[in-house]
Amino acid sequence: MPADAPSLDHLGFFRFGRVAGKVLITTDGGAWAFLSEPELAQLLAGDVAAGHPRFAELQRGGFLRAGLDLDALAKKLARRIGHVARGPERHVVTISRRTGGKDVGLDRGTAERIVDVAFQSRSPSVSFEIRADGGEPLLDIEAVRHLVDFARGSSARTAGKTLAFTLVSNLSAMTTETAEWLIANEVAVRTWLDGPAEIHDWNRTYTMAGAHADVVGWIEWFDRRYRDLGMDPEVRHVDASMTTTRRTLAAWREVVDEYVARGLRSIELRPLGPLGFDADAWEAIGYGAEEYLAFYARALDYVVERNRRGARLAERTAAGFLTSILASGDSARREILSPCSAGTNELAYDVDGRVFPGEEARRVDASGDPIFALGNVRKLALADIVRHPTVRALAAASLLDAQPMCADCWNKPFCGISPVSTYVCAGDLFGQRPRTLECKEHMAVSRALFALLANESDRDTRRILEDWTTGSGRLR
Repeated sequence: MPADAPSLDHLGFFRFGRVAGKVLITTDGGAWAFLSEPELAQLLAGDVAAGHPRFAELQRGGFLRAGLDLDALAKKLARRIGHVARGPERHVVTISRRTGGKDVGLDRGTAERIVDVAFQSRSPSVSFEIRADGGEPLLDIEAVRHLVDFARGSSARTAGKTLAFTLVSNLSAMTTETAEWLIANEVAVRTWLDGPAEIHDWNRTYTMAGAHADVVGWIEWFDRRYRDLGMDPEVRHVDASMTTTRRTLAAWREVVDEYVARGLRSIELRPLGPLGFDADAWEAIGYGAEEYLAFYARALDYVVERNRRGARLAERTAAGFLTSILASGDSARREILSPCSAGTNELAYDVDGRVFPGEEARRVDASGDPIFALGNVRKLALADIVRHPTVRALAAASLLDAQPMCADCWNKPFCGISPVSTYVCAGDLFGQRPRTLECKEHMAVSRALFALLANESDRDTRRILEDWTTGSGRLR
């Protein structure tokens, strides 16, 4: 610093950037505020003091050293990284995997061991996500039933814990009997819906989605049955994910309209990843970062517009960021974290009992690269898994405070990175963050959300965004 430069000792630590023609300042605790350029100059010069119209707000947010509540700041930081100490909450179980044209299933002994290990977690809640790799989990419904029954069957294992189950299915093998069992056993259902029939069924060539008619038919069936049983539709409903292909990019309006028409409560806009697609498939359905970001911007704006017109549809990627921006920042309710959730908050299990630091890492193994395998659940306790060197390496690689440019970025308090994704795209856990699609996507999402929040007179939009974190659109 030059000798004649003004002292900045009066300031708390914050980062800043420019969004929507304003200066956005943010702290590690998640506080943020918009300033005008003159207000930023006043803050830096030490002219924001008692009596200044922004003094109380900036002092409360930790932007000023005078009156800084270090204990409150420490609690906010601890809440945002609480997943590291809490233990794995999300357990993704591959119930069957198609290999060489044959389906290999999860045997009962391995399923029971997975449940036993999952309940060793200190997390007060444990959720099981049941899915298949290259097949359909409902083709082995007895294995699904056994996993759920065994997990619920011992009060000694479940004492003090909240249990949740989600079945990820293309619904092609759904029957009324199975659907009634899922409802009776409080197993949530998640499926794929890529848009209207012409887009969804075209995408099926490259994805595991079921036929559009089957998917929407069962969504409607579950909605009717939940209502008939007197269940709250804001809580009990089918969720859907979508695959964004090149065919989807120009159809952002039609995709959103389809989700609204089917009564779905959320839509998750995400870019396509390279895992699971060969070169020919990628040539047909892939796209560049700028193409995707243009699609996302249009789709997000349209989701907000449909909400203004009365729809109740949350965009889940945005909702994850908004949990950090508007709500408590509780790491239990979002996936975009620093350090990342791989191995600390999420584990994944293959049919042979091998355990991985999350589903993304398991899929890397399924593509032929075993680098993220942590061992076999039959031989490991949970403590062995979460302390594995690979889990530690992923945590270190995803700590934004230690990453060049990330450490200085205004979006750092609300962002997170996946070293597994970076490894797939760049060949190492770190890569060059600003060059990655993940970084560009996260910056674009945050910038779009803060641009909406910058218009303080637009209370309707603010209410919609808040509802995505605290109301019917909240992440579950």
